[in-house]
Amino acid sequence: MPNPQNYAEPDLSPEAVLARATAARGDIFPEWKTLVYASPKTYHLINQTVSYLHQYHGQQAGAGQLSVQMRELIAIPALCSKGDLRHAPNHIRRMYSEGLTNKALFEGAAAFASVVGWASLTVVSLAIEQANSADYPFGKLPPGGEPKTLKPFPEMVLGRARVDGAASDSLADSEDWRYAAMIDAELVKRASAFIDHCTGADDSSEHILGPGPRALIAIAALCMRGEVDLAAIEIRRAYDYGMTRRQVLEAICCVVPMSGMVSATLGLRAMRRVDGL
Repeated sequence: MPNPQNYAEPDLSPEAVLARATAARGDIFPEWKTLVYASPKTYHLINQTVSYLHQYHGQQAGAGQLSVQMRELIAIPALCSKGDLRHAPNHIRRMYSEGLTNKALFEGAAAFASVVGWASLTVVSLAIEQANSADYPFGKLPPGGEPKTLKPFPEMVLGRARVDGAASDSLADSEDWRYAAMIDAELVKRASAFIDHCTGADDSSEHILGPGPRALIAIAALCMRGEVDLAAIEIRRAYDYGMTRRQVLEAICCVVPMSGMVSATLGLRAMRRVDGL
């Protein structure tokens, strides 16, 4: 028999599903409406899940959880890495309203680019241009566009000092790239300078994000690429900078809308490997 304490099933009429989704996110892309009218429960479940993953209306980060800003610093470059210039500008407008600047967006994108390549940064630039264009119809651009001053968010102060593990994060000190240096030392010098900048290993005081949060972004990117072994290495690095298992899991799940539960499963596999489970 059903438990009488269970909550009643929500109204799954297309109109009710659309109303909840619009209230949660503030807007809805028209292409979703075709799905809603054909299979309202499918979109209801999508909305329920993504509202939790990205903290839309009604979902608030608790202690130890990633902020909405950090979640979008993962989601935006993930969308851009797939060339999605329809949805990424909408996310950028949303983040402008949360006080994120282009510099912060590019720091997140650079950490993602350490995995997927710097060509992805040009797509981020295009998404920013569209977000600031009056011709882009989705979402609302705050007055003046990009915020002039960055609004602080929790991850700005997290993961800046190593609390455990090895002393060096530099690409040049990894076993594979030490081998590369025996073949072409100049190549390794230049590649390492770029990657160390993206991951925060260069320890620049100008960085908005420290190495710990940047590791979270790289972990999500590696899971999208199916790189369990490399994700496990980066997870160890995140832990070394004091990031928690909850934060690692949330970072991985930020890319579920773009790459599916397979990415999350691979991320969990990498986490279990690090934990010896």
